[in-house]
Amino acid sequence: MSNALRDQLLKAGLADAKKVKKVKKEKHQLKTQAGKKAVPENTSTTLAQQAKAEQVARDRELNRQKQTELAQKAIAAQVKQIIETNAITSKGDVGFNFVDGKLVKKLYVTSKVHDELSRGLVAIARLAEQYIVIPAPVAEKVMQRDAGSIILLNTKQQQPEEDDPYADYQIPDDLMW
Repeated sequence: MSNALRDQLLKAGLADAKKVKKVKKEKHQLKTQAGKKAVPENTSTTLAQQAKAEQVARDRELNRQKQTELAQKAIAAQVKQIIETNAITSKGDVGFNFVDGKLVKKLYVTSKVHDELSRGLVAIARLAEQYIVIPAPVAEKVMQRDAGSIILLNTKQQQPEEDDPYADYQIPDDLMW
């Protein structure tokens, strides 16, 4: 109690000296038990600490997102560099048809590159809106980094099933359509 209030209560007879001393003693014991101050749980310091912890968590999340974005850009740059350095010039007069998503595209190449595409020795990669022919081992390296960049990479011929009624009628890979 403050001094003025205590004096008023003592004069009015609502409190006696023993009760005042008892209240003082309890207050003093509470202060010594809690250190030097009795601190309520929801103070501005705890709120500030919580806000700081939330800010640190947001900063970590933003930093993680930036790191993944930078890693994706680095991989895209690697893929672009690999494709550009290993491109095979294949401008020719023979059309090679391939599927890109749901569309059938045609790339004009030489007859040698057409044969290599059919046998899986070279592959077709997409760089921006352009289709580039690259060697198959390079295409496999690109697929490890970004599988969406490789449009066509023929693999080994599958063996026909034993029960296949059309096993005698094989369709060649280099069929022109």
